[in-house]
Amino acid sequence: MNLKTTGRRVEVTSDAEGLTSRSGAYLLTELADRLGLTSALSSAMAPTRSRRSAHDPGTVIRDLATSIADGGDCVSDLGVLAGQKDLFGEVASNSTAHRVIGSIGESELEALRAARAAARAGAWQAGARPEELIIDIDATLLQAHSEKDQAKGNYKGGFGFHPLIAYLSESGEPLAALLRPGNAGANTAADHFKVLELALEQIPEADLDREILVRCDGAGATHAFTADCREASINFSVGYELSPAVQEAIIQTPAAGWQPAIEATGLIRDGAWVTELTGSVDLSNWPQGSRLICRKERAHPGAQLKFTDHDGHRFTCFLTDTQDDRNALLELRHRQRARIEDWIRSAKDTGMRNLPFAGFAANQAWLEISLIAQDLLAWTKIPCLTGALAKAEPKRLRQRLFHVAGRICRSGRRVTLRLPRSWPWAKELEAAFRHLRALPAPLLA
Repeated sequence: MNLKTTGRRVEVTSDAEGLTSRSGAYLLTELADRLGLTSALSSAMAPTRSRRSAHDPGTVIRDLATSIADGGDCVSDLGVLAGQKDLFGEVASNSTAHRVIGSIGESELEALRAARAAARAGAWQAGARPEELIIDIDATLLQAHSEKDQAKGNYKGGFGFHPLIAYLSESGEPLAALLRPGNAGANTAADHFKVLELALEQIPEADLDREILVRCDGAGATHAFTADCREASINFSVGYELSPAVQEAIIQTPAAGWQPAIEATGLIRDGAWVTELTGSVDLSNWPQGSRLICRKERAHPGAQLKFTDHDGHRFTCFLTDTQDDRNALLELRHRQRARIEDWIRSAKDTGMRNLPFAGFAANQAWLEISLIAQDLLAWTKIPCLTGALAKAEPKRLRQRLFHVAGRICRSGRRVTLRLPRSWPWAKELEAAFRHLRALPAPLLA
């Protein structure tokens, strides 16, 4: 057997000084400082600080969020920031971080949420304000590998938790997350409205007067939840069950009653059509002005048809109270709710895949820190990054920016982080720091 090698032999030693393997992760901590998140977290956690000489618990929360955004999924991953004092300062030990998380009760959790909201106002002021306020709500299953507090069996036969999460559709900012046992109901109206209420608290007060839309799948299609949305003056777009009455209305709709569906580009979506069934189905129990819109689409080649797939088409319906006669545009808007699947997938790659603690309160705190990490990632893209990196998922940001090595150089009192000239994305990272430092400071009083 012929052995193949990579070329020349490279000697490996561990005697270099002034090197860091997390140059880009410093962008996250500086962003947190610039937006006022660090100081807000410190104020939120101040009552839990036992003595002045102890680590600032707010800074510990920031460092935990940084390590999670950098790819960590447990407290011990905080160690990758330790030993790099020039960039990250004095990083707390694992035991200290555990104590900080253990000190987070309900009042501290509310204070952390308020700190996130204040920092969000600063981020939006710096250019991250979305053009539309569309809040997507969905639940996901998190597996537990041991008997953790309130971990229960779920409807898919697994074991763990069933959190309900709200995201801002345009930017992917995580607004709120409600940790629930694995056996929590998917269509619990009270939970949906609770997470929506927490999400609204994250929106800056000046933006609450704007039109807000909440989107859910069929789990959010409850009379109580849509009534609560109406009372709060929030528009809704929720999935609707294909009941026998709806199926009959679909069958009775003439061919001329269907109009072509459209893509996000405005072009016609091949093999898909839209119609309104409001006048054909009894909607009297729903909020006044509710409308039922249906899309039919040819099944994909090889797809197994169900008995509800009339004439070889798949049907999906949704209920909305938006008064707009452009049904194809409303259907496209509701279909774009699928973005939340991407946000949740990225969230599970950002500390949310496994909740590491035995206690429920500690796991809820960890979930909130994961939201902070996701916030930092979202705010890093705007206004710090441009081009493809401004749309990149966490894994790509880590591989191309956060994990690049650098050398710490000192000249007098000046400290310089020198990035490798050969790194393909060194200029993008340098520009990101330049854009960040061009922001007015402090953004948060």
